[in-house]
Amino acid sequence: MDEHRHEERFEGSKTFYVSVQAGQILEDQGAAAYELEIHANEDQVNALRELFEELASMDEAQTFHFAGSPFSPDNDDVLNGATDDIIGRIYRLLHECGTSETKRHIESMGLF
Repeated sequence: MDEHRHEERFEGSKTFYVSVQAGQILEDQGAAAYELEIHANEDQVNALRELFEELASMDEAQTFHFAGSPFSPDNDDVLNGATDDIIGRIYRLLHECGTSETKRHIESMGLF
């Protein structure tokens, strides 16, 4: 019953299965491994996709940085801080859209 009320809060929401590690948002539960289940509308899914793209871009920037200057810690804190910020925004959005189980899992991680 609680899940049903949660779904009604977001007009046009559907169930999605999310793998943060893989940066995937799936509609088919059996399509691939996933960690979290959410109920999200199109705007929320688009926002999550954008965050996953930002995270992938940040990963590429870190790879380039460390390949070019493996012993230079100058920008390490900046890069790591930006990555942490994106991950935090991803999990806040997932918490907002998450099922009760997803919310409990995210809360247990102690991110915010």
